[in-house]
Amino acid sequence: MSRAVGTVVRGLRGPIINQGDSIEEIVVDTVLNAAKSEGFSIEDRDIVTITESIVARAQGNYATIDHIATDINEKFGEETVGVIFPILSRNRFANCLRGIAKGAKKVILMLSYPADEVGNHLVDIDELDVKGINPWTDVLSEDQFREHFGYKKHPFTGVDYIEYYKSLIEAEGTTCEVIFSNNPKTILEYTKYVLTCDIHSRFRTKRILTNNGAEKVFGLDDILSKSINGSGFNEAYGLLGSNKATEESVKLFPNNCQPIVDRIQEKLKELTGKTVEVMVYGDGAFKDPVGKIWELADPVVSPAYTEGLSGTPNEVKLKYLADNNFSHLRGEELQQAITEFIQNKNDDLVGEMEAQGTTPRRLTDLIGSLSDLTSGSGDKGTPMIYIQGYFDNYTK
Repeated sequence: MSRAVGTVVRGLRGPIINQGDSIEEIVVDTVLNAAKSEGFSIEDRDIVTITESIVARAQGNYATIDHIATDINEKFGEETVGVIFPILSRNRFANCLRGIAKGAKKVILMLSYPADEVGNHLVDIDELDVKGINPWTDVLSEDQFREHFGYKKHPFTGVDYIEYYKSLIEAEGTTCEVIFSNNPKTILEYTKYVLTCDIHSRFRTKRILTNNGAEKVFGLDDILSKSINGSGFNEAYGLLGSNKATEESVKLFPNNCQPIVDRIQEKLKELTGKTVEVMVYGDGAFKDPVGKIWELADPVVSPAYTEGLSGTPNEVKLKYLADNNFSHLRGEELQQAITEFIQNKNDDLVGEMEAQGTTPRRLTDLIGSLSDLTSGSGDKGTPMIYIQGYFDNYTK
C-alpha cells in the first residue's frame, strides 16, 4: 500500500531554557521523548530545527541599554549621530534606540518612507500619490510630514512610531530631529557621523555613505560585535537580530551555532543510528499580503545548519508534467510515467521547463519559514520543530 501522507511537521514542547542549560542535551532528549510518546520513528534525513531564541538564552547572550550606550559613545564620542533606516518595532528596535540615544548628545533620526525595510508603513503609498510626493527624491522634515499626513498609528500595534521613537530619544536627555528620506546621502547634510540601522541593505548603505564623505560609518552589526564590560555580543551581527528581553536589556542573536548543530546531529546518530539534519532558525522569510510586512527582521534565516541542508530544491512540477509531457495519459499510466520521470530527472534542473514554478529558494530559507510559522512567536511552547518527509517526492 502506498503512503497517503508526505511531509509531516511537529512542534515539540520542551522545558523553559535558562542561561547555562545544555541546549544540545535538551534538544536530543526532547526529540527522543517526542518520538516515544507520539509513536513515530526517527529516520535518515529527518530535520530538527531550533529557534534562535532558546540558543541565545542558553548562551546567556544578553546586553543592557548601558552596554549599548557605552559602545555608541566609544565609537562616536560627542558628535551628532545620524541614526538612519531603523525598522519600526517595539520589540526589535526600541531598546536599541534607547541605548543609542543614551550614548549620544544629539541624534538625527532619518526614517525611510512610506515604509521601513521590512514593510511597516508610516503612511500608505497611495497617500503619497495624492500629495504628489516622490519618496525616492523628496526629503521631508517632521513638520512637513505631519502637515501632509497627520498622525498615523500602526494598524497592528496602535503606535505612532515617529512620536514613539522621538520620545525614547528625548527621554534619555538627548536632542532629536526627525527627517524622512530614502537616500542615504541625505543624512550627510546634517552630520558626517552615521549609524545605519538597516538589515539586508546595510552593506550598500555603508558603501554609499563612505564614498560620499562620511567621516565615521557604523551599522547595527558593528555595535556589540564584541563584549562591552562583560556583556553578551555577536561577532558577526552585533545588535542585528536582537529582541527586547526586559525593559533595560536585549537578547542578542546567538553566537557560534555551528558546533551546536553538529553536536546534536552526532548525538542523535550515536543514539538512533540515523542521520538527522539540524538547523537553528530565526525569522522566516515571507511577506504578509495584508499587512505588507516582510517577516525577516533577523540578518539571516539560519545562522547554522548541518551539511545536508545546503543548496536549493531540485524538483519538477507535477502539474506541468501532467498538462504537457503526459497530457495524453490517465490513471495508472500517468502515475507511472510521472514516477519514472522523477526517478530519472537531472541532478540540476535549473532552466528546464519541467522545473518552472518550483520555489527557487535555499532549503534553509524554506525550512526556516516552515519552522517559524509552526512555532509561532507567542505561547505555543514549541521552540523545536521536527520535520519528516521533507526530502521525499512522489515516488517515495
